[in-house]
Amino acid sequence: MTSPHTAPRPGTTAPAWTVLRRDGVTLLLRHDTTGLPSVAYWGADLGELDDDALAALDPMTERQTAPGTLDAAWHLPLVPQESDGWSGRPGLLATRGGRPLYPRWRVTSVDRGSSRVRIVADDDAAHLTLAVTVELGAGGLVLLTPALTNTAPGADDAVDVAWLEATLPLPKTADHLTTFGGRWTREKAPLTTLMPRGSTTRQSRRGRGGHDGPWVTLASTGAPLNRRGEVWGVHVGWSADVTHRVDRVTEHPTLLGAGELLRPGEIRLGTGETYTAPVGYFAWSDRGLDGLSERFHTWLRARPQHPRTPRPLVLNTWEAVYFDHDPDRLARLARRAAQVGVGRFVLDDGWFRGRDDDTSSLGDWVVDESAYPDGLEPLAGLVHSLGMQFGLWFEPEMVNLNSDLARRHPEWILGNPASVPAPDGVSYRTQYVLDLADPAAWDHVRAQISEVVGRLGVDFIKWDHNRDLVEPVHGGAPGTHAQTIAAYRLMDRLKADHPGLEIESCSSGGARTDLGALAHTDRVWASDSNDPVERQDVQRWTELLLPPELVGAHVGPSPAHSSGRATDLSFRIATSLLGSPGFEWDILACSPDETATITEFARLYAELRELLHTGTVVHPDVRDPALRIRGVVSPDRSEAVFTIATVASLEEMQAERLYLEGLDPDRRYEVRVRNELGPGRHGWIHPGWMGKDPLVVPGRVLAHVGLQLPTLWPAQAVVLHVVAV
Repeated sequence: MTSPHTAPRPGTTAPAWTVLRRDGVTLLLRHDTTGLPSVAYWGADLGELDDDALAALDPMTERQTAPGTLDAAWHLPLVPQESDGWSGRPGLLATRGGRPLYPRWRVTSVDRGSSRVRIVADDDAAHLTLAVTVELGAGGLVLLTPALTNTAPGADDAVDVAWLEATLPLPKTADHLTTFGGRWTREKAPLTTLMPRGSTTRQSRRGRGGHDGPWVTLASTGAPLNRRGEVWGVHVGWSADVTHRVDRVTEHPTLLGAGELLRPGEIRLGTGETYTAPVGYFAWSDRGLDGLSERFHTWLRARPQHPRTPRPLVLNTWEAVYFDHDPDRLARLARRAAQVGVGRFVLDDGWFRGRDDDTSSLGDWVVDESAYPDGLEPLAGLVHSLGMQFGLWFEPEMVNLNSDLARRHPEWILGNPASVPAPDGVSYRTQYVLDLADPAAWDHVRAQISEVVGRLGVDFIKWDHNRDLVEPVHGGAPGTHAQTIAAYRLMDRLKADHPGLEIESCSSGGARTDLGALAHTDRVWASDSNDPVERQDVQRWTELLLPPELVGAHVGPSPAHSSGRATDLSFRIATSLLGSPGFEWDILACSPDETATITEFARLYAELRELLHTGTVVHPDVRDPALRIRGVVSPDRSEAVFTIATVASLEEMQAERLYLEGLDPDRRYEVRVRNELGPGRHGWIHPGWMGKDPLVVPGRVLAHVGLQLPTLWPAQAVVLHVVAV
């Protein structure tokens, strides 16, 4: 809802207010007679606010007194500038003709909706218009989108935008900062420190999010906990270069924000042109990290395009066959997949003309006649006849120099001419970027992919992106922004042309999992690592923002191809259940016992799928760094699944107790171990409750007394199913 306070009271200089309230959150905007509105409050829902309550919340004074340095109050508007007395990083940096612009905004319109407000402001002298949309979305997630328009009358009065970033203020109690880094096969590794003083930035310059990209920036009161304490977070919905920023200056509240990282000359606005910055997503929680996740998950699940059909169990062929494509073997693999309960069969890299390894043929999206003399129709038809969806791998934004496409159209390569070809420049995996911002290149790729998808009835595209953008020159200027927009547009066009088509965003694993990509896709591939020890943390921090049904999590072989680590099948399966499960494995090579186990896994997943993909994710706080405990509780709290896993040996022989949080304290629950996956191995301490079937315990006892954990060995897991009785 929005506040009825829309203007100063007649005859007074009192400010006007906009109050946005939704799902336990209030955001309060203060409107002054000059300049942009400022955020006076963002946090817990304050209920209905009258004039006296608003006056009490007002952080502003009309004039500074000694020893203040300004004759006016230090305001912190939605897009702070130096002219506001702001010594931190400006929210907007733009130039015209090489000279900086210092806007003096005059609000011309305030358009209020049921849970959003759009403020438009002009600077007639600078010939600029700024529009800022603030929306309080489902779950209490704040969406902030600024847009800048050049209104200059002259054709030579272009505006160069260096950055335009979304920001919100934090209280001074936010004293810790958590950022994310990582590498290939070990994405999204958190680092928590005391919040530094001054203005700091964390950036990604890879042309994609990157395995070491910022992902999300968290501020917290003390080090963040899973279930308790205040946490604030920001994520920017953009699939390329980004900046995350924190400004902790003495005269103002701390500022948290993010935006697109632009290269010089990348955004040049002619007369009448507008740059709309990517959406900044902000979440506040007073229930720790899980409360913040719940806001993101609720918002994502409320989107019209969010997947509504049950997520199928997947088999992807990459680690089963690599580039060795044999139609008979793949047909046998498809039949085995259907027998064990797979619902989606995805043919990975290697199906197109001349693709014997990763050095050639990207961009030639034509079926390889030497590998498939009868085409892919027989395999696609078999997969569909077995009741499975058929998926196919593409890397639409890339090209090998050793390809028909590159030989015919070398001008379609996105890059500094000095960088093509290597070794004079920089190559990556012997592939280059195809300039999708070139209309002819975009049309060619769309036509080739669309023909294959339509002819074979492809249900699912695994959309890969396996290299950084290095010196991405388009039309003589940096081209990352235009390339990203073109990629989004290509995804949208293919889905529009082929209703029901789903797309997975993969980028060497989890290098492109942002909400910008998910506005156009249906799932992300979290990591190229199927090592369940690594995956425990990759999945945990990916689901900080993304609900599990959007995150691919597959069972791979042992030892894992990415790490060489050997693990039990039960542990690999339990880890797969943390997301949208599947196999990345040649299941034809499974023993009879393994085949029986993965068949039981498919049955268990079908039984638990609705709960796992609609429930609230909880992470009970634990002391032992070897433990990973995670649960999913149904919306009505009638059912839950908890996974207890170890990634190393426990610190003590007697493990701590497990507190099953999120349940209804006034109901009784039956707790049982789901041994279909195979029993986890443990020693020393085997609690008696694990052998009692069923164990019936009040929810209040499970939450406050808990259950004694077994002394699990390293890389073991136990899955508990909790049902109200």
